[in-house]
Amino acid sequence: MAQTTTGTGPAGVPKGFRGAELGWPELHRIPHPPHRLPLLGDVLGADRRTPVQDSMRYARALGPIFRRRAFGKEFVFVWGSRLVADLADEARFAKHVGLGVANLRPVAGDGLFTAYNHEPNWQLAHDVLAPGFSREAMAGYHLMMLDVAARLTDHWDRALAAGRTVDVPGDMTKLTLETIARTGFGHDFGSFERSRPHPFVTAMVGTLSYAQRLNSVPAPLAPYLLRGASRRNAADIAHLNRTVDDLVRARRTAGGDGGGTGDLLDRMLETAHPDTGKRLSPENVRRQVITFLVAGHETTSGALSFALHYLTRHPEVAARARAEVDRVWGNTAAPGYEQVAKLRYLRRVLDESLRLWPTAPAFAREALRDTVLAGEHPMRRGAWTLVLTPMLHRDPEVWGADADRFDPDRFDARAVRARPPHVFKPFGTGARACIGRQFALHEATLVLGLLLRRYDLHADPGYRLKVTERLTLMPEGLRLRLERRTAPAAVPDPNPAGAARVPVPDDGEGSAPRCPVHRAGD
Repeated sequence: MAQTTTGTGPAGVPKGFRGAELGWPELHRIPHPPHRLPLLGDVLGADRRTPVQDSMRYARALGPIFRRRAFGKEFVFVWGSRLVADLADEARFAKHVGLGVANLRPVAGDGLFTAYNHEPNWQLAHDVLAPGFSREAMAGYHLMMLDVAARLTDHWDRALAAGRTVDVPGDMTKLTLETIARTGFGHDFGSFERSRPHPFVTAMVGTLSYAQRLNSVPAPLAPYLLRGASRRNAADIAHLNRTVDDLVRARRTAGGDGGGTGDLLDRMLETAHPDTGKRLSPENVRRQVITFLVAGHETTSGALSFALHYLTRHPEVAARARAEVDRVWGNTAAPGYEQVAKLRYLRRVLDESLRLWPTAPAFAREALRDTVLAGEHPMRRGAWTLVLTPMLHRDPEVWGADADRFDPDRFDARAVRARPPHVFKPFGTGARACIGRQFALHEATLVLGLLLRRYDLHADPGYRLKVTERLTLMPEGLRLRLERRTAPAAVPDPNPAGAARVPVPDDGEGSAPRCPVHRAGD
């Protein structure tokens, strides 16, 4: 479950909504699970370790809008595509910072992900950092991405030579942490040279897990029930802060030199807002760096891990994707930036994996004024709801009766054009959607292409997907056995006419299909 909001936004978002005070005047019309208990609410049969998957089960039973109660707090969930499309209206709704996101504010403060809408540092940081995710900037990151990916394949080659399986979630976390650290901040954590996770990763997982636990404990009892966990969380936050402070200090000592690339840290330290001339404060720089290091690798590692799971479970999909890589890249030792965007079928595989398991599984929206959601549900100003993204991505009215089936052709260009907008939201929506989404998509597509070209991937036949939750989603216990492929032969294009069609990302924001990249080599 989730905490109530804290703070007040430009819409005068009230603190500590309870029950009817949620701002839903006709809350009684919204269904809830049976067998409610006084005070405890809908906790029978709930598993606090998997609140997203619990909510998905309730969603299937209760419909496109439902509510849950825990320890006196009521929460409204939405997943029906028509309702979510209305919530995407930026004139009437905005991002709501509450639930588990607000629990991260002790570490991330007014960073891009956790800032309240009224906090000025969000707009300042967004305007200063947005050019760091332009097509030109991402093309500049590409060589560095390749370099980090080579460290992954060296690591996997050693495992293969020793006859060991590989830890997919663990290795994808190493890969994505090194990628964002090097491309954004010129830092090397040495993840692949370690037998255990880097302490930064351990601290990060600790803070995410603690934020999740806060969602399932009555707020007044949290200081007593989580006393030991709270101390560990404070130590984890202190470690994250020290790591970032050391990183920033080293850059300042070096004169703010990001290798001549103008990376994200250079922009944070040296760039003034083009209109106001304001700069990010040292405290906000720390918060932004932590935000990018955590959010910039945690969700991408999950996306890669789910995609690799589905590729091993669907050998016909893997064969088709591998044939595309062989055809487009051939024997080129290092594919160029533009060649990644040409892997259109592989991008569909990634999108379909994100559809079934969006690694950021929910986002919250609040009403900017009194309104009626989809013409049916009155909401007062400040009322909020949580969009359950995995269920939005399974809405049978949009995705069909087989919405749980893995099928990358759902993202064929014609299929995308035939769907309504706002039905595919793995990166959130509107002005507060993930600023690094193109970076993440390019990184993931590049890495999947490199792995498919180099290896045949085999899962344990007895493995069954188990999803672990720590605010983000990740497959648990996924290990693969590797076989090294021989050099690819030239593969003719089976559909040259179709190759000209580029699926438009269905993010509802009218964005063009651009793949992100990173730049390399230090």
